[in-house]
Amino acid sequence: MSEAGTPPKDVSNGTTGPDQASAPTAAVTAAGRPRAFVAASISLVTVFAASASPVPVYNVYRAENGVTTADISVSVVAYFLGTIVALLCLGRIANHIGRRPAALATLLIVAAGAAVLIGVDGVVPLVAGRLLMGVGAGLASSALTTYIVDAAPTRPAWLASVVSSQASMVGLTAGSLAAGALVQYVANARVIVYAVMIALLTVCVVLLLSAPETGRPAPGAWASLRPRIFVPPHARRLLPVATAAFASTWAMGGFYQSFVPTIARDQLGTDNALVVALLFAAYMAPSVVGAPLGGRFSPAAAQRLGMSVFVVGVAGILTGLITANAPALVLATAVASAGQGIAVSSSMRALLHGTEPADRAPVMSAIFLICYSGAMVPNLVAGQLSHVVGTVEIAVGYGVLALLGALITLLFARNPVDAPRRNPATHETTQP
Repeated sequence: MSEAGTPPKDVSNGTTGPDQASAPTAAVTAAGRPRAFVAASISLVTVFAASASPVPVYNVYRAENGVTTADISVSVVAYFLGTIVALLCLGRIANHIGRRPAALATLLIVAAGAAVLIGVDGVVPLVAGRLLMGVGAGLASSALTTYIVDAAPTRPAWLASVVSSQASMVGLTAGSLAAGALVQYVANARVIVYAVMIALLTVCVVLLLSAPETGRPAPGAWASLRPRIFVPPHARRLLPVATAAFASTWAMGGFYQSFVPTIARDQLGTDNALVVALLFAAYMAPSVVGAPLGGRFSPAAAQRLGMSVFVVGVAGILTGLITANAPALVLATAVASAGQGIAVSSSMRALLHGTEPADRAPVMSAIFLICYSGAMVPNLVAGQLSHVVGTVEIAVGYGVLALLGALITLLFARNPVDAPRRNPATHETTQP
């Protein structure tokens, strides 16, 4: 029986019950797991680097193609919508066609989105390209994260949840910074940015082709496309608090995706693409530092700590926006990001505790469905409000959402308990 509050020993290499779709093979366990882990982790980072690359280009579209803040918000909503559709319909596909084929499909879809964005001349191709990237990111959030969890070393125990939850943040940071530098200092960067991302995605295809499959594909691929949300019964008591953490932190991330160019121009008085990228990165990068810190505490304690730090950071963000104080804004953004890293990774650790290997893909899909929905819905409202109210007023609304999420977490966070185990011979469950 695994200790409550830490991932179970079989998070990476356990056997499954009647559904053998994701049981790792002996060969992978013996030799191939590190290669699969590295390839999947690099691919997940690259997918989200490509997803973030349009952010510093938004002001170019604004200047050269007449794209408005509301149009940018619509494109961000399209991105989140694509992820949600992918999570609902493709969240279990990796159990049936294999982790690696699903991961390869992810890379190709994101590359197609980047190719569409090369030809942006108005809002329609911008929305189409972002929608494709969203579908790819949604599939990555299930297929690649499950691939990572399957192949991750068993020690340190927190590695699987930290990498699977924070690789996206590393990618978003790297992608935005690289694109910002290209836009600011390289001619025709609106094309070169996406060409670079397509090249990196191609490298990831090669890496995945050399990595082993970690699961045994099972029949039922077409049936798996029916939308379904699944969280194991033993984890459902933890879902409300995890939802509060996921939704409120990712909502702020959606705010930064849509409004960072406007904040830089209106509050900080600059259109410099690298400044835009740095401000966006300030919300993404410290999350990676915060995540392993949460591994030092039980999931509930880490959730409370993370959300407390997050809400303090958001208060600082509002202060920085109201006073137009750039250093304060950047510092507060980094604080909020660190809190997000602690809260999100610990919430993910709690929900994955005791999860059967065959259930990992749908659980990861449910987690990221909550995350992206939490980002999309406020962003949709904020985009419409941007016609009539200013960025600061919109930010206050996000501050209220952050405070609500923190209060729910502080009051109701609980540690996970061990799950009943399925007997592969009888298909029955037994208590640990």
